[in-house]
Amino acid sequence: MGTIRISGAEAVIRCLLEEGVDLVYGYPGGAIMPVYDELYKFQDQLHHVLVRHEQGATHAAQGYARATGKVGVAIATSGPGATNLVTGIADAQIDSTPMVCITGQVGRHLLGSDAFQETDIIGISTPVTKWNFQVTEASQIPEIIAKAFYIARSGRPGPVLIDITKNAQFDEFDFSYEKCTAIRSYNPVPKLKQDKVAEAAALINSAKKPFIVFGQGIILGQAEAEFKAMIEKSGIPAAWTILGLSALPTDHPLNVGMLGMHGNYAPNLLTNECDVLIALGMRFDDRVTGNLKTYAKQAKVIHFEIDPAEIDKNVKTEVAVLGDVKESLAALLPLLDAKSHDLWHNEFKELAKIEYDTVIKDELNPATAGLSMGETIEMINKHSKGDAIIVSDVGQHQMFACRYAKFNSTKSNITSGGLGTMGFALPAAIGAKMGRPDREVVAIIGDGGFQMTIQELGTIFQTQVPVKIVILNNEFLGMVRQWQELFFDNRYASTKMINPNFVAIAEGYHIKSKKVSQREDLDAAVAEMLASKDSYFLEVMVEKENNVFPMIPTGACVSEIRLS
Repeated sequence: MGTIRISGAEAVIRCLLEEGVDLVYGYPGGAIMPVYDELYKFQDQLHHVLVRHEQGATHAAQGYARATGKVGVAIATSGPGATNLVTGIADAQIDSTPMVCITGQVGRHLLGSDAFQETDIIGISTPVTKWNFQVTEASQIPEIIAKAFYIARSGRPGPVLIDITKNAQFDEFDFSYEKCTAIRSYNPVPKLKQDKVAEAAALINSAKKPFIVFGQGIILGQAEAEFKAMIEKSGIPAAWTILGLSALPTDHPLNVGMLGMHGNYAPNLLTNECDVLIALGMRFDDRVTGNLKTYAKQAKVIHFEIDPAEIDKNVKTEVAVLGDVKESLAALLPLLDAKSHDLWHNEFKELAKIEYDTVIKDELNPATAGLSMGETIEMINKHSKGDAIIVSDVGQHQMFACRYAKFNSTKSNITSGGLGTMGFALPAAIGAKMGRPDREVVAIIGDGGFQMTIQELGTIFQTQVPVKIVILNNEFLGMVRQWQELFFDNRYASTKMINPNFVAIAEGYHIKSKKVSQREDLDAAVAEMLASKDSYFLEVMVEKENNVFPMIPTGACVSEIRLS
């Protein structure tokens, strides 16, 4: 495009449009008001969603990004507006979610003077952003925003924050825009080394008990097809981290379940019996590995990874294959021998039967008078047929959702993984539904996390976004209560919840609502919720002291997994 003379504020909007942005989440205030004035002028091209709290803007942007694969955008003012973004930014950083946050700032001449609503958001956000920058001149805006989007989406994705002083928003300059395609000294995707791919293939082909652990890198790298082809040719059992869930359909015969603290019995136990462990797009988080001193010590580890910083950070690797996982798996596939590993698979099946008989059967078909979280998730499966996007919050309900929800397609499980942010699900579900209006979006939330961002019901009411909300209400901070029961002699310190009338609150926002306490009412209520064309709030009263098992206690070996 040619050069035009415009204000910095207008430049911000034009930059967003040049990057293909058509939806932003935010909350106006004094230091960002010039940008909002330009948003008003461009509202036919760029839709702004007014959230009820800036944290909601970041989580909504995350949900949008995770559901679409695009960069989410959040906007806030200076001071408390900017600091309210930090939790969502930190969540996006640890979960590798592409997001660009734009904050207003006091005028350049006031920087460092403790002016009204001035905070050093650059200093505050530095540890939790992939990159950040403070713009003090209007002419800097195009280059910095172009870099922001390139950095956010390239390589291992992450959040970027751009802080723009008020003078830079008002000042005029000659505007032109050029997308960023490279930055000196920044190498987002390491060059694939074919000799490393060959080494990996040789190890895999010689393995008697190979095992795959896959994470969100498969989804971020759009490598689902290559991954599926790889496991089907090699016959290797594959287990997922909670962010890797949905990269492979849950009913695929080579999908052996979930890893980690509340993961499935077989993949956790057999991690310490495999001879070759193949890690694909995952970072060996402590919730997956348990005690690193005893984790898979018998196995030769192959790590496919885009971020060199993750290699040997937690687990020592035999072969590291650096590069884009889609390219890496495409190069690996022709080198693999076709195998079935039937005897090895039988070990998984035998342990899966033990888990079903000991844990799953009673969770999905409880004999208790009260409803269980597991049977509620199973009822959602029945009516969604595995086609919904499930957005879960953090706690027991999250683990039940990850363990029992069924998925047929990728980008269907959206949750807060590394940071474990309560309050994530409601705004993230808003973003997911706006990003994928063609898909059903169901938020699964506990009574504790729901009240951390309950105000975003107002965003649902104002935008009429048809999100389905399921509150699994056990009147406790359930996960903490479970730990107190198991490890603190039943001392339920500050975990009992005295809750308000959630249905009345939802109805106050004109959202159709229902409360279910009896098993015989659950099926019809879930069916009604998923048949609704509008937003719907369903509160399900579940057993107060139901625990989620299996469980690996913090710091324990993965082979010390408990079934009860």
